Amino acid sequence: MSSSIAVLADPDTVTGFRLGGVKDGYPVNNMEEAENTLKNLIKEDFSIIITTEKIGDELRETIDKLTKSSALPMIIEIPDKTGPMERATDPMGELIKRVIGVEMVK
Repeated sequence: MSSSIAVLADPDTVTGFRLGGVKDGYPVNNMEEAENTLKNLIKEDFSIIITTEKIGDELRETIDKLTKSSALPMIIEIPDKTGPMERATDPMGELIKRVIGVEMVK
């Protein structure tokens, strides 16, 4: 697996990452499109897929199913342009715990 990064998000977020130098940006406008794109990205050679918290929450079951058996690609969820969301669990903390086996304590 190469060390490529892909961004799966709303068009504004993808544009921001493209301006920052990330070549592989996949803008989506609805959750069905996001789910299909995510499934395709998992099959490709990306080591990191960055998405928004909103997409991550909507596709939680799909993300968990697709990433349960492998540490790569890592799916990292970031806030979108509206800011961070209130969440019951911390997907980034769960990712760190799964990948390195250590729970991060605040």
